Amino acid sequence: MALILRQAHPLLWLASAVVLAFLILPSVIVIGMSFSGSRFLEFPPRALSLRWYAAYWSDRAWLNATLRSLQIGGLVTVIAVTLGTLASLAVSRRTLRGRGALRALIVSPLVVPSIVFALGLYSVFATWRLTGTMTGLVAAHTVLALPFVLLNVGAALYKLDPSLERAARISGAGPVRAFLFVVLPVIWPGIASGSIFAFLTSFDEIVIAMFVAGSSPTLPKVMFEGIQFELNPIVAAVSTQLILVSTVALLTVEWLRRRIAQRIETDYTTQETAP
Repeated sequence: MALILRQAHPLLWLASAVVLAFLILPSVIVIGMSFSGSRFLEFPPRALSLRWYAAYWSDRAWLNATLRSLQIGGLVTVIAVTLGTLASLAVSRRTLRGRGALRALIVSPLVVPSIVFALGLYSVFATWRLTGTMTGLVAAHTVLALPFVLLNVGAALYKLDPSLERAARISGAGPVRAFLFVVLPVIWPGIASGSIFAFLTSFDEIVIAMFVAGSSPTLPKVMFEGIQFELNPIVAAVSTQLILVSTVALLTVEWLRRRIAQRIETDYTTQETAP
């Protein structure tokens, strides 16, 4: 068996390198095109320039779309984190009836195809006159972001020792005080990770925005229209900045994941060494 693993090791490295190259190469091409001085998208660029970054930061339509996406993403993050954390607390209680069905309902947007979900939302929002409104987009994106908050917070709660909260309640702390001073300090990395995923889910979403945004487009919708109708090189500059933001966000999530693992390991070691 060891001989087989040693022989397969170079092949595994080669396969991993091919997969990584396949995933990273499109982003590298987009980054290269963003520094082109040409009026059209080209790779490799014949002349290096920052003209498209300057064009983005001086274009009112692009900045308005970016601000709108940031506003929607911020509202979605606050609402999704609040509801998702409360739902995670409810689902983690084994005495709650139907908690499996509740969990499946919240996670279902990850399973339903985006186009099907968008069509259903459009028909409902058209009846309620929510198409083309920020309220409609926030509501739709919140539904999409909730599963990520539920899964991240739920993973942190799964490792939480229930006896800690029970001890706080027995000592006289109310439900809110026990959550703030016992549960929250333990699960905050999960909440922070869920917040990042919720914001990125809203900020990068395009399918629902195409149906619901109307005449107030988000940044992804403006980018899609820039590619569809005019092959605007500003799209490459915007994409490069989004890649940078997403990379920083994912690195932050990985740091938070390690913090959770270290906290769990520390708590476990403390319990093992306690008399």
